[in-house]
Amino acid sequence: MSTDIKLSKDKKQKMISLIKKYFQEERDEKLGDLASSMILDFFIKELAPEFYNQGVSDSYKYISDRVEELFDIQKY
Repeated sequence: MSTDIKLSKDKKQKMISLIKKYFQEERDEKLGDLASSMILDFFIKELAPEFYNQGVSDSYKYISDRVEELFDIQKY
């Protein structure tokens, strides 16, 4: 199963803008679109899978807890 994260052009541009803004405001560094895009690509490739997997794990726990609650409505 592939976990490649695909972003629309608009979402990717928004994220690039946020990276540029962060570097300008927090580090007083001006980044161009290419550098910001490379940082975003790094985050997507190297970091995003961990967040994705955490989301899957959290969803599994939530659903499992709800399924367990089904036993509470049994009639005796």
